[in-house]
Amino acid sequence: VPGYSPGFKKPPAMLRLKRKRLRRSEPLAAAAAPPPCGAAAGTPSAPARRNPFSSLDNAPRVASTPQPLQRARPPPPPPPPPAGCLVLTLCCALRSFFIQLLEPVGEDKPAGREEPSERSDILTLTNDLHLPVAVSEVPSSPRHEFPADWSIKTRLLFMSSQPFTWTEHLKAQEEAQGFAQHCRATETNLPQSVQEPKLSTELRCAFQQSLVYWLHPSLPWLQLFPRIGADRKIAGKASPWSQDEAVQQVLMSDWSVSFTSLYNLLKAKLCPYFYVCTYQFTVLFRAAGLAGSDVITAVISPTTRGLREAMRNEGIEFSLPLVEESRTRKQKNSEVNLETEAANSLEVGNSMEDREEPAPSDDDDESFSWLEEMGVQDKVKKPDAISIKLRKEKHEVQMDHKPESLALVKGTNTFTLLNFLINCKSLVAVAGPQAGLPPTLLSPVAFRGGTMQTLKARSINAKARVRLAYEDIFSLEIVGPVMPHSLHSLTMLLRSAQRGAFSAALYTHEPTAVFNTGRCSNASPALNKETVHKDLPACGLHPKTLDQLSQCPTLGKSSIRFLEMKDYAYTWKS
Repeated sequence: VPGYSPGFKKPPAMLRLKRKRLRRSEPLAAAAAPPPCGAAAGTPSAPARRNPFSSLDNAPRVASTPQPLQRARPPPPPPPPPAGCLVLTLCCALRSFFIQLLEPVGEDKPAGREEPSERSDILTLTNDLHLPVAVSEVPSSPRHEFPADWSIKTRLLFMSSQPFTWTEHLKAQEEAQGFAQHCRATETNLPQSVQEPKLSTELRCAFQQSLVYWLHPSLPWLQLFPRIGADRKIAGKASPWSQDEAVQQVLMSDWSVSFTSLYNLLKAKLCPYFYVCTYQFTVLFRAAGLAGSDVITAVISPTTRGLREAMRNEGIEFSLPLVEESRTRKQKNSEVNLETEAANSLEVGNSMEDREEPAPSDDDDESFSWLEEMGVQDKVKKPDAISIKLRKEKHEVQMDHKPESLALVKGTNTFTLLNFLINCKSLVAVAGPQAGLPPTLLSPVAFRGGTMQTLKARSINAKARVRLAYEDIFSLEIVGPVMPHSLHSLTMLLRSAQRGAFSAALYTHEPTAVFNTGRCSNASPALNKETVHKDLPACGLHPKTLDQLSQCPTLGKSSIRFLEMKDYAYTWKS
């Protein structure tokens, strides 16, 4: 057959022939290459070859003194590839050719940053490559307290130069004492610095006390938090109630009793707050006196137009703080534009249109009156009432499942919300892995039907490369639904045990980050620390934790991602 090469029937033979050709060309290339600048003719050493798969920007090069008057030595050809890598061989050859062609002759390297060598540490190289990434700003001056964070954390990772051995292997007596201190709401006051943390029984008991939380329902084989997006983790697990309506009714009846018990404790100021976690949204109930509010508040996020419409039909009065804040901001900007640009009528008209855009006109019949004036009202099809209603509610539908859909309920409307949630059919999934499973209740104090649970803690010791040596880095990992009071209690313990120096990476359950919105608090200027401590003396929180949670939230729609303490002062990033 013309043009057909029988050599392709035997690829190994072709590869051996290719290797022989490369080996024959190596001595010729070595003899033709000029010696390096300033080196003797018989010097056997040669610079390390360039990685053919690295780009020109981050290709590691051996640092040397630049000499602009001498021509740079082109890199030698790459070594022969192993058998079966013909494509890799061709890529290496082409890569070396283009690198040699594009490399400038005698160009000095920039003096801004020394390029790493091939033997550089992996961590150092990674940090160097990611150096230009922007990070959020930290407070300009350290503070003795960090702001309240109402989001739920799924994981905490504390790091310090001091070991965390005092958190390991608690004795049976210390564990029991920690549980008893939690149930009795015992206040633990530690010194500023504990000299021997591992020998401090008071510190170890307080650590066990800070890990306790209460949960309903309790199904040990299922992970009941988080619930949003948890179908993949729950799928495949045993769920005998999914096909049995009688079991579902029993579970919902028991859940309603626990939910009502928590609300009664909240109303009596014996419970500071609690969470209701469904498969679609999360609700945070807060007692009067917390988050700068003098009444009971409940925040729901994320919401949908259907849920908000159902709440309106039940007579629940609520507000959308983030939508109102955005509308107020637009109105202020429009007023400023009207005052500063009154001379330009066109810009004034544009600013008026921008101001009226969020609220569509209610009189839609007048918008079609010009059709009647032209006599073509019968030829042009006007939109029906449903289309007009959907156009009005367009801005409402667009914010569904977003942080801007946060709903705030205050005062006696929270009791109506309680009854609405108990009777709401869409509160429980009807299909999927979470079908028939009641929402998860999380509380810092005991309640009827609640089960005591503890956060999982473990200490890890590792070595990290700092400059030219390795240093010991000690870390403490906390896993589970970390509520605001637990975060503050743990930081108070670490403040004393780690001598005022530690850092923490906080992993937030994103749907709850919007709970830090300041407009959710209905701030009362008459609310002070004395009033809070007088009204919430038996809510089960430490006085310092109560002081923090009573402040108006300042983090907005974000949450604390990184927390650091140096010399007993906090800095954080959100």
